[in-house]
Amino acid sequence: MSMATRTDTQSPALHAADSHDLIRVHGARENNLKDVSIEIPKRRLTVFTGVSGSGKSSLVFDTIAAESQRMINETYSAFVQGFMPTQARPEVDVLDGLTTAIIVDQQRMGADPRSTVGTATDANAMLRILFSRLGTPHIGPPSAYAFNVPSVRASGAITVERGAKKAVKATFNRTGGMCTRCEGRGTVSDIDLTQLYDDSKSLAEGAFTIPGWKSDSFWTVRVYAESGLLDPDKPIRKFTEKEMQDFLHREPTKVKVEGVNLTYEGLIPKIQKSFLSKDKEAMQPHIRAFVERAVTFTTCPECEGTRLSEGARSSKIKRISIADACAMQISDLAEWVRGLKEPSVAPLLAALQHTLDSFVEIGLGYLSLERPAGTLSGGEAQRVKMIRHLGSSLTDVTYVFDEPTIGLHPHDIQRMNNLLLRLRDKGNTVLVVEHKPEAIAIADHVVDLGPGAGTGGGAVCFEGTLEGLRASGTVTGRHLDDRATVKETVRKPTGTLEIRGATANNLQNVDVDIPLGALVVVTGVAGSGKSSLVHGSLPRQMGAEGVVSIDQGAIRGSRRSNPATYTGLLDPIRKAFAKANGVKPALFSANSEGACPTCNGVGVIFTDLAMMAGVSSPCEECEGKRFQASVLEYHLAGRDISEVLAMSVTEAEEFFGAGEAHTPAAHRILERLADVGLGYLTLGQPLTTLSGGERQRLKLATHMAEKGGVYVLDEPTTGLHLADVEHLLGLLDRLVDSGKSVIVIEHHQAVMAHADWIVDLGPGAGHDGGRIVFEGTPADLVAARSTLTGEHLAAYVGS
Repeated sequence: MSMATRTDTQSPALHAADSHDLIRVHGARENNLKDVSIEIPKRRLTVFTGVSGSGKSSLVFDTIAAESQRMINETYSAFVQGFMPTQARPEVDVLDGLTTAIIVDQQRMGADPRSTVGTATDANAMLRILFSRLGTPHIGPPSAYAFNVPSVRASGAITVERGAKKAVKATFNRTGGMCTRCEGRGTVSDIDLTQLYDDSKSLAEGAFTIPGWKSDSFWTVRVYAESGLLDPDKPIRKFTEKEMQDFLHREPTKVKVEGVNLTYEGLIPKIQKSFLSKDKEAMQPHIRAFVERAVTFTTCPECEGTRLSEGARSSKIKRISIADACAMQISDLAEWVRGLKEPSVAPLLAALQHTLDSFVEIGLGYLSLERPAGTLSGGEAQRVKMIRHLGSSLTDVTYVFDEPTIGLHPHDIQRMNNLLLRLRDKGNTVLVVEHKPEAIAIADHVVDLGPGAGTGGGAVCFEGTLEGLRASGTVTGRHLDDRATVKETVRKPTGTLEIRGATANNLQNVDVDIPLGALVVVTGVAGSGKSSLVHGSLPRQMGAEGVVSIDQGAIRGSRRSNPATYTGLLDPIRKAFAKANGVKPALFSANSEGACPTCNGVGVIFTDLAMMAGVSSPCEECEGKRFQASVLEYHLAGRDISEVLAMSVTEAEEFFGAGEAHTPAAHRILERLADVGLGYLTLGQPLTTLSGGERQRLKLATHMAEKGGVYVLDEPTTGLHLADVEHLLGLLDRLVDSGKSVIVIEHHQAVMAHADWIVDLGPGAGHDGGRIVFEGTPADLVAARSTLTGEHLAAYVGS
């Protein structure tokens, strides 16, 4: 059948459908945005830049992407919407020309111990099907190779209701691949009993050394001493075998203590329920320290850390089991899959091959599928999420990226740029929030927000081309071509920290001397072993007390948490108010006695509308101030507590620095916040509204007060604008000049150029890395150009 010949000529007039080539935003007021109106071209790559806190995420994620997702959710039935996250309409007058938004952000993947790189993508599912078809001996369906599925066996009588009811005997079997010892976790926990009690003492003498377990506590200590099951006056080491069994392992049993019915339970299950079942990060510092002392995690001796049952490990394809396949570096696994030629599973092999090749293409070929998802950095997690979009047939959608170059060496940024351009060239709109000049350089359209941060930002300072940005005179435009110079003179070390025979992860028996009393930068391509060297070896060498480690882990906090509560600033402020007014400090906490009774100190009233977006409105009683009216009558230097929490860090630093409100403890914390460039934040701003870069700097300000000789920072330039990097370098210099040793894991060339000493790992990633390829001064690295880092640093400084 031949194709019909077209006789019509193309109309010169534009088709109505082709006129919708812009996303129009009018009157956006989310967070700090000041009535922003902007037009973004579709099917182009638009980069949003500006200082940290200027409103980039508020415009891109909280306005454009949020409204697109909300409108798509509304197309589902009310029943389905009830299971989906509900989103309120953003504060904006008009949003026109939206397309389906796919958000690829830096949110860490779930830290569930059974979540791995393989389970977070489709790779594990496809491998399980492959082994269930080709593995010998054959042990069962795909579930037999899954470490998240336990084996289940059941038998008994069931009633079949068909015609006359009759009972029949039935058996049920499901073969799972879960290791029975560690339940698919790969590690088993051991409790160190010496951390729980002093066995030379009796219960009556206060044998327990568990935090919060006081000798007169009715619910904990006394239930053991007065249960009648144990002798409270006998030292624990003299307990009989039965008493020890009851003391440590007894199942929950009802007992009477002073006429009250209580539940007695063995010490180990009680500790597991009260401490180990909780998120360690959310615990108070002294409780977390106790858990870290008392609990040790060791590799499961039964499955050797593979998480799989013996049956699953015994089934092999070409002498490789599924455990071996998951432990391989993904680039090697891709080669192994490429060598499997089996027509019966050809479509499956092709799909698996594509997924594994996508990992390699995106620069994650050094990972293995068994790598726990919770251990991925923010940049790695974002790139893992990109995997499913690389081969997608979707076009005319909006992809939204949050700093996709985070954690990437300059050598890898070009690869990421090519991927973004490929997504655009398929006919998609690509919106990228970025600070790196190399990523801004590929933009078709640039939007610069500012001019400042927080209340000083929220306006569009420039939109147009890259050349236009250079000539615009905005903060970004002025700093776009900034190039650091290599230090002429470097500090002389005050000593050295010797690391010998480091073998963590992919490190290949590394020996290195790290200078102390200097600014040391550890660099290398992503996956070369930087974090393994620094985080894996330093604390062991120096003892955990000597090292202050500031990583990129998320700050945990609800909308009640703010910079004042997180940094401990609120404590001296409350005490100052209490002293000035002769009342107790608890009144000046919105989470305690001073809270407004109507909104419980939140400041807003939330109305849950089931599958509709919830509504929040300012509390009418306290007008959003969060405190009772009687509390607001107490003043310090003419200000009430709500007015103090509404101050910026800069204002508060001046307020508490002198005069009637002079509070040295508060002033010291505020100085540290200003030092890390957070002078624009308000003290009462919820932590949930802070950007990623702001959160890390808040964490840095908090840790600066700790007594430690060595500071370890993991990519502190994350989320920092070009203009702020200079500020950060000044802070690092001040830390070193005060007698500290600062070790920074970093890819930013300006930080490398400013270092006193550079340790470069490589030459590649995974098993191609893990070696020291250079150690010396930045000037020597530039002169030698012997490594990838040396080449990129030389190009950056213009040598």
